[in-house]
Amino acid sequence: MLAITTPLSDTDLMALESAKVVDARGSACPGPLLEAKKAMGTVQVGQVIEIWSSDAATKGDISAWSTKVGHVYLGCLTGEGYERVFVRRQK
Repeated sequence: MLAITTPLSDTDLMALESAKVVDARGSACPGPLLEAKKAMGTVQVGQVIEIWSSDAATKGDISAWSTKVGHVYLGCLTGEGYERVFVRRQK
């Protein structure tokens, strides 16, 4: 599988099919990150999880965590009052 080093475009993110959506809206840090960690174990290698969060720190937290543990941060889309963060499981 090709390693992605820069986030995908909004168009590419919108075309992704997420294997799991984690709705962490209304949860403060570190809630969304903990929910993402839990969800990652429920999808297969190569699949994408999408985290919905209204916490502004989530995008940076998820990006740093993904890099640290070996997953791929794909990018973020802005929804109405929340962000949609995408990560591909790599291991």
